[in-house]
Amino acid sequence: MIKFNHFNFNVLDLDKSLDFYKKALGLEPVRVRDAEDGSFRLVYLGDGLTEFQLELTWLRDRTEPYNLGECEFHLAFHTDEYEQLHQKHEEMGCICFENPAMGIYFISDPDGYWIEIVPEHK
Repeated sequence: MIKFNHFNFNVLDLDKSLDFYKKALGLEPVRVRDAEDGSFRLVYLGDGLTEFQLELTWLRDRTEPYNLGECEFHLAFHTDEYEQLHQKHEEMGCICFENPAMGIYFISDPDGYWIEIVPEHK
């Protein structure tokens, strides 16, 4: 048997990213791994509902933002509180693309990663 475990985003400012993911999506750290020499920190975030985790990787010596290319990848979340979440993300100013015809939108995190928000299908 093979199961999903986690997905990784490299981040420039770990505290800023942790704050964003908690505020925007309610994700909380579930596991942390620090390099013995302090050169990196891995923080695994969970939603408290599933086993899937988002790994945020911070590198101490990284000073430049990551080049995400054309950002032809994204992480997706579905919610049964779509309208409330949309309003929250509007207030946060993090909505970067909306597709009303499909009923979805995307938010962008502090490093420019796109996260798709999809309504729960009933």
